[in-house]
Amino acid sequence: MLKENSFQLLGLYHPANRSSLKVIAFTRKDLKKAVVKVADRGALAAAFKVGLVKKDGKVTISYTNPDYILRAYLRDNYNSYKSTFEKFSADLKTTFSVVGDEFVAFGGTVAADKLKKYHYKIMMPYFTDPVELNEFASFEEGLKIIEDNLKAKKGNTVQVYKLVYPGKKVAVFGVGLRNKEDGESHFLPKIGTDHAAAMPYEIILQGNEATMLHGKYRIALHWPDLTMGTFMKIMSTPGDIEDTLEALCEPTTSKSNSP
Repeated sequence: MLKENSFQLLGLYHPANRSSLKVIAFTRKDLKKAVVKVADRGALAAAFKVGLVKKDGKVTISYTNPDYILRAYLRDNYNSYKSTFEKFSADLKTTFSVVGDEFVAFGGTVAADKLKKYHYKIMMPYFTDPVELNEFASFEEGLKIIEDNLKAKKGNTVQVYKLVYPGKKVAVFGVGLRNKEDGESHFLPKIGTDHAAAMPYEIILQGNEATMLHGKYRIALHWPDLTMGTFMKIMSTPGDIEDTLEALCEPTTSKSNSP
């Protein structure tokens, strides 16, 4: 269905390793080309997702809302490519209308003009407060280290998708968090599996620097109606995700063969 409408499939994934949850990550050439022009991590907006949640024998389908995510991630740059984004969003709705009209474009209740400066609460991080994961000698070195660690499934992770812009020296990795103690199995049931399409989490490599969106920003953006009480139940999650993704950006130390 997606391929027939010029969308490019990036990867399939079961968040929290549950067969009842399925995510399909995808992109399209016009979107990829536009977002990477935004220097401050714009490429994070290149991948969109459809989430399928099976509950009590019924499957609910949702997708990450382009109008919501693009305004939040690209901020003042959104209007520069507005026509491209509006076409992408309209084509997505048309694509899904073939299946039915029960699709939910989840984003949140945040007003469009507030998204560029969104944060959950006072003193909480914004999009412009990323977490630095590592700095490498070069883009190529960083790309190889992250690729190798994902191939080895370091920290119980799995690569869901990879988008690389060699000419721009930008790469985005969609990373599944499979650790049962502090990964998706731990936090998704607490904040709501209905928003499964919010996963996987991303690492973005720009030049020689790898960063991620702060958990207190990214989780809140995708679950904006969470009460503070529920948010407190996953208080350790932003730090846990940071530790996992940071480890993926660390070179693997080779063991000595000496006795």
